[in-house]
Amino acid sequence: MTWDAALLWRRQLRGPLVFTNGCFDVLHPGHVIYLEAARSLGVALVVGLNADDSVKRLKGPSRPVQSGADRARVLAGLAAVDGVVTFDQDTPMALIEWLQPDIHVKGGDYQVDTLPETPVVRAYGGQVMVVPFVDGHGTTGIINRIKGQHG
Repeated sequence: MTWDAALLWRRQLRGPLVFTNGCFDVLHPGHVIYLEAARSLGVALVVGLNADDSVKRLKGPSRPVQSGADRARVLAGLAAVDGVVTFDQDTPMALIEWLQPDIHVKGGDYQVDTLPETPVVRAYGGQVMVVPFVDGHGTTGIINRIKGQHG
């Protein structure tokens, strides 16, 4: 969904909008559990998806493994996800300011007080929440296992 379409949809929504973001390059059970936990906090969940160039800058030249269109399609097919919006920046800050979700969610490997998005979300009256991290699941580990590497 485009930024404009997401904003229009958001304005018609009755109840808390939850937002999270990430690369979601190789979807795994940890992602699904995380997205379900985020969705349980409101009436709808929008996922901000890093565009391909952004993933490459953040994760390195061999990423993303899947194209942005493929990653968006897989996310959109999950029951917990109500919408997917792609952003080109390295952080979701502009998209968060645009949508002004009621709740911004990150995984347990983050801390609310150190997230750069926290002041932005709090400035318009939103909440920032952290849901527990799911141990044993990570994209880098999966990619390394596929390549026959361990660690």
